[in-house]
Amino acid sequence: MELSVLVLLLVVPVSLAQEDMEGKVFVFPKETNTAHVILRSTFKKPLKKVSVCLRSYTDLSRPYTTFSLATPGKDNAFLFYLKPPNTFSMHVNQEVTHFKTDSETLDWRHICVTWDSDTGVIQLWVNGKLYPRKASMKGSSITPEASIVLGQDQDSIGGGFDSKQSLVGEISYVHMWDYILTSEDVQKALYGDLNGNVINWKSLVYEIKGEVIIQPRL
Repeated sequence: MELSVLVLLLVVPVSLAQEDMEGKVFVFPKETNTAHVILRSTFKKPLKKVSVCLRSYTDLSRPYTTFSLATPGKDNAFLFYLKPPNTFSMHVNQEVTHFKTDSETLDWRHICVTWDSDTGVIQLWVNGKLYPRKASMKGSSITPEASIVLGQDQDSIGGGFDSKQSLVGEISYVHMWDYILTSEDVQKALYGDLNGNVINWKSLVYEIKGEVIIQPRL
């Protein structure tokens, strides 16, 4: 690992704030290659099972990114990339898997993704609906030397953003687990009754970069 990456990983968490974000959202008000939110997770060992859920709201008609986890040498280690009106692309350790979903509507959208290295199986739920399961990167893992960002697609760890892939909209209720959610768990997460053990929206450790605004969720 390069020295510059080590410095980033060691220094950034010091400046992060911790807050209960219940009832709040991050607003990304305009297209930019700077505005993003850095999240700090709690995992210390390589992940072989991952679940991430979040809510987003946007009227974009171009592709955009909500959740980007990058590791040294793998800028798309765990990435949510959406192409309206009905394509969700899930990247795991650089390999992309495409899902055809119901068309987006102008409303809040709850997305949950799970990935199990033992089988490679990826599960995608949108608003509680499970789409046909697919598989990717069986036997691999996600290193804990990770940079997690909301609202931008990392092309290098912690940066390399493209404004044409940025989110213009809102993100809320971001949670991450180091295990595979069951269907019952996903329903609990949908209604705000299950909190992440790796990233927890009700105890979120984060840092805002650029023009991102915290607002009440209306």
